[in-house]
Amino acid sequence: MRILIPCFSATGNTALIAHVLHKKFTGLGASVDEIDITPHSARTAGIDLEPYDAVVFGFPVHSWRAPRVVRDWLRTLEGRKKKCSTFFTYGGFGIHPAHESTRRILAGQGFSVVSSAEFLAPHTFNLGGWKAMEDRPNPADLALADDYATKTFQRFTGKDPGILGECEPTRYSEEELDAIESFRFRVLTHLPSRNGNDCSMCRVCEATCPAGAMDAGSGNADPGRCIACLKCVAVCEDHALIINDMTASWEQKLAMEQITEQGMRAKQSRIYL
Repeated sequence: MRILIPCFSATGNTALIAHVLHKKFTGLGASVDEIDITPHSARTAGIDLEPYDAVVFGFPVHSWRAPRVVRDWLRTLEGRKKKCSTFFTYGGFGIHPAHESTRRILAGQGFSVVSSAEFLAPHTFNLGGWKAMEDRPNPADLALADDYATKTFQRFTGKDPGILGECEPTRYSEEELDAIESFRFRVLTHLPSRNGNDCSMCRVCEATCPAGAMDAGSGNADPGRCIACLKCVAVCEDHALIINDMTASWEQKLAMEQITEQGMRAKQSRIYL
């Protein structure tokens, strides 16, 4: 069996889980390829699914759903009844309706979705001062990733004929979810910018930006295209790109979610079958 793992990973969390799955699927006898679909250019280049028996899509969660650039990309694919699975990484806040939203998109494109999973990992905004899931994924999360791969492989091969049912749908409309997505910019009030700082002009920030929003020449992100993923900040070896200090909003977020740091640490990753 040949499996493809297309992975969108702005800060490395989703890629880490993808590597764990790759290793496990290989150990189960599959031939596995990983594709990094994070850069804008990687998604516009297109993807050939024909050589693969099954696909495992890996995404972070942005405001309860897969990033909008990912959702748009998924709608360009042709599933042709191919089996697939999804997994998500998130920083401990708001996971639903990511599973159901993505399942519906994939089903609409002709895929047969057989499983899904969610794994806790450091929040993107930790780069600005948050402290969400700093020590995740932990050994238990990684063990669950192995279990997810095993159970998903059984469904890919037909040993387990099950498919994924409805995953905790939401009462919010797509328009309301779009509005919620904009809340990210109430926390990230200063988009990534060089602010005159010296850099080596390697242009990695521009080349790897998922939305094609970063202009290395000016050192500024286009506010009309930026998706607040902070890929540019994460990859800048010169540490030249600056965002606003989000430290104060961390306590505000905990209060709004009515949870403590201890309560956050008690959260667990999960498989959906």
